[in-house]
Amino acid sequence: MAVFFIDTDTGQVATQRQLIEAGVADEAGTPPRPWHPIQGTRDATTMWYAVLRKRERGVYIGTLALRHADHHASLVQQGWHEVAIEEIGVQAI
Repeated sequence: MAVFFIDTDTGQVATQRQLIEAGVADEAGTPPRPWHPIQGTRDATTMWYAVLRKRERGVYIGTLALRHADHHASLVQQGWHEVAIEEIGVQAI
């Protein structure tokens, strides 16, 4: 279970725990900009939820959607892209 953040400049997605472990977020779990929390349940698991991103007006935005649900399909039709599980994490910053 995790809280997800998106780098609004690059579209990179990471969990709060990954950001803390990488030293990007403080101990309270708050990362600096351009990291932004992804709206959704605070106890999401990628088994049930898909992390999606979309570039809008020059910045990346993110959302969570239940996998295989109508809402997920609707988001994909609107141009949202699912972030692969193996892409979620902190790359060299």
